[in-house]
Amino acid sequence: MEATVCATHGAMGSVLRKLGALLSDEYKLLTSVKGDIMFLKAELESIHAFLKKISEFEDPDELSKCWIKAVRELSYDIEGGIDSFMLSLGAESSRKSRGCKGLLSRCMDLMTNSKTRHRMAKKIKVLKQRAIEVSSRRVRYKVDDVFSRLSRTSIDPRLPAFFTEMTRLIGIDGPRDKLIKLLTEGECSTAQQLKVVSIVGFGSLGKTTLANQVYQKLEGQFEYQAFVSVSQKPDLKKILRNILSQICWQECTSNEAWDEQQLINKIRQFLKHKRYFIVIDDIWGTPVWRTIKCAFPENNSSSRILTTTRIITVAKYCSSQHHDRVYEIKPLSATHSKSLFFKRAFGSEGGCPLQLREVSDEILKKCGGVPLAIITVASLLANKASTKEEWLRIRNSIGSALEKDLDMEEMKKILFLSYNDLPYHLKTCLLYLSIFPEDYEIKRDRLVRRWIAEGFINPAGGQDLEEVGEGYFIELINRSLIEPVEIQYDGRADACRVHDMILDLIISKSIEENFVTFSGDKKLNSLPYDKVRRLSLNYHAQEHIMVPSNMIVSHVRSLTIFGCAEAEHMLSLSKFHSVRVLDLENREVLEHNYLKHISRLSQLKYLRLDVRRITALPEQLGELQNLQTLDLRWTWVKKLPVNIVQLQKLACLLVNCTELPERIGNMQALRELSEVEINQNTSPSSLQELGTLTKLRILGLNLNWHISNTNGGMKAYTDNLVMSLCKLGMLNLRTIQIQSYNFCSLDFLLDSWFPPPRLLQRFEISTEYYFPRIPKWVASLDHLSYLGIYVDPVDEETFRILGDLPSLLFLWISSRTARPKERLIISSNGFRFLKEFYFTCWDSGTGLVFEAGAMPELEKLRVPFNAHDVFPLSGGLDFGIQNLYSLKHLHVEIVCYSAKVREVEALEDAVKNAAGCLSDELTLEMSRWDEEEIVKDGDHKLAEEVDSDN
Repeated sequence: MEATVCATHGAMGSVLRKLGALLSDEYKLLTSVKGDIMFLKAELESIHAFLKKISEFEDPDELSKCWIKAVRELSYDIEGGIDSFMLSLGAESSRKSRGCKGLLSRCMDLMTNSKTRHRMAKKIKVLKQRAIEVSSRRVRYKVDDVFSRLSRTSIDPRLPAFFTEMTRLIGIDGPRDKLIKLLTEGECSTAQQLKVVSIVGFGSLGKTTLANQVYQKLEGQFEYQAFVSVSQKPDLKKILRNILSQICWQECTSNEAWDEQQLINKIRQFLKHKRYFIVIDDIWGTPVWRTIKCAFPENNSSSRILTTTRIITVAKYCSSQHHDRVYEIKPLSATHSKSLFFKRAFGSEGGCPLQLREVSDEILKKCGGVPLAIITVASLLANKASTKEEWLRIRNSIGSALEKDLDMEEMKKILFLSYNDLPYHLKTCLLYLSIFPEDYEIKRDRLVRRWIAEGFINPAGGQDLEEVGEGYFIELINRSLIEPVEIQYDGRADACRVHDMILDLIISKSIEENFVTFSGDKKLNSLPYDKVRRLSLNYHAQEHIMVPSNMIVSHVRSLTIFGCAEAEHMLSLSKFHSVRVLDLENREVLEHNYLKHISRLSQLKYLRLDVRRITALPEQLGELQNLQTLDLRWTWVKKLPVNIVQLQKLACLLVNCTELPERIGNMQALRELSEVEINQNTSPSSLQELGTLTKLRILGLNLNWHISNTNGGMKAYTDNLVMSLCKLGMLNLRTIQIQSYNFCSLDFLLDSWFPPPRLLQRFEISTEYYFPRIPKWVASLDHLSYLGIYVDPVDEETFRILGDLPSLLFLWISSRTARPKERLIISSNGFRFLKEFYFTCWDSGTGLVFEAGAMPELEKLRVPFNAHDVFPLSGGLDFGIQNLYSLKHLHVEIVCYSAKVREVEALEDAVKNAAGCLSDELTLEMSRWDEEEIVKDGDHKLAEEVDSDN
């Protein structure tokens, strides 16, 4: 039921906001129309509240599904009508001119305006009648009564995990032993204190099974033990009574009438001086943990608590400040997956027939290492004929089987637990991910901007839409429903993937609820409804997609194309009147003229083109007055249409070395502008106008100018650019990225940025130019968390200045030489919060030396060492790497130029020895540079003699 309701919410949430906006004085509606809109708004708000209420129920009957579908389609049609009306009025109000011609134009506008309002009045009356019919149908067929008879409870699908025999488990030994070590070992000073460890991971990974195995393995090592499950809607009294009955069975008969406080007091009193081990399974929120934890006294008896949850923030909260006590359960390895699959399907690991090996691998890939998925599918196949055709059929229908096959019911319910627990607004956002193909890496910013364009983001109190959307993205990761990809220095994921099992779930619901229509992948079996709302075409899955002739695309809100399609197979954009999101990932084939009808997409808010052949855009692009995001980074567009500056709502303009548009100052909504090129064709006035973009937060510049300094030409450019940067720095600028080519000097940035950009968080330079020192203004950037800079030479003063930056998390320094040549010491002062440090300098002598206490939070380090310079040092090869206690990833680049083999090998051994003193979890990576320049002993001696003669 949740998917049914949230698909409808995706339409209704947006339409309610627009109905409210329509009632404002701005649109000067006829009195009768205002009354009808007020009625519609009140009716839809009532329906919306009812939908939220019934979202708690599962398995609605067909009558209820029909009613919800009618509500959804009504919401979409109301929004479409409102958008058309607002757009018509907006177009009319934008046509302003003076004189006699202007008077005639305004008279014509008045007549047209009146016709538009009367057309809207008629449409609103029709929609009002439909709303009345939808509401009366709810009463007529007693939909409310149907839900009152439905049960909210069901059998706990996790119960089998408690009774799984050890002999049937695969790959559990390693995780079990790690958890036992985490529970039982620790520093001597804290070993006797109460310790809480948390297991976290998405549904079906085997958290309950793992916790149960730990519980059984530790049985007898504690005075008292208890294992209880919490679930989504916990009965606290029942949970507390369960704990009490397991640790003190004598109290079972007398505690029925006790309240929570009495039960907690009794448990605390009983465990006060005792050593206990408690497992709290399946926690869904911090409030319930806060209450349950009160029952456990923090004595000095070496007591332990193990919790399991699907939610990362809950796991961290349970384990208090000790995030190293959070154990993230991982999917099974490929080897363990095969072992479990073959054992369940054939009775033994070697029982798989040769003809089924390949299809078995494909099925296992689909299962993605999830034990329950592997067991469920293997059990299903064990009862089928062992033919390749039958197994291929099962492989192709795994997604639909999730809905239809009784053997899949257990897994379906477990997956739905996580889905059902989502806040109302996140359900729609999760369903939206079904648009992307299997194993697709979905960039965070791209997804958030699409959510915004679709109207899924609900800000409160003037919140920033992108920040709210990123919060949605983080919460989906936090709840283990999407997998984070490319974790950045600040802990944020740059992208995500959807596990195949979750993807199958949301695809099946998207098809059922007409949320997304799929074409191209035969396995999806997506049959188009009368009105297609979102269309996803996957040419990777099927080269020649024949879109059904009866598919109505005029109501499509988003069109997403993956893969190459020949021109004759592409749908004409002229048919997509209602599209808000257009995302074309058609690398090579799509021609420029495909966009000739782009001006007809009057509702378009998001346009992304990943098409190499597109080198220019039609002038009509400037007519898309609703456009908010224009992403051209994967095109060859080097010059934008002149009228692009008419896009008054464009907030995000992403290009690839495309010339800075003239009159850029007109685009006052811009928040991100990356990466525009400044060259000899750029006018100084455009550089000056950059400083008027008061909302700009992110700026990416490519400096590629060849400007003569005659008559102060270059100075005019640099002065105007610096002036604009200074203005932006006093406003909202958070990120600046500068690339320069052809040895363009950046001397103008050295000391001229005043006042400094106090809010700057990211400063990144990629250039052939090196600053002679750290610019003075950098030292005053209290919010700077990311710095990538070219400095030559690098010395200890460089590190002293940068080490004092209070918010710095990421540092990349590139240099040609380091002073002093012998040793460059990183002291224990400064860099208190640095997480990642990358140092590039091939003439760095012995490289860096880290004092004890240096960079205490450093997790990733990449440094070079010159093998020839390092080896002759007396006193051993001590780089201080062993002092970096938080280090998780070390990449050492060995410069082999002029070094002997034994020098290179000695340096590598020294690095391994130093790294060996750190955590067992440390990842060590070593690479050699100029390996072909390693000299033989005789060659080395000859080279030294030649040098001495000179």
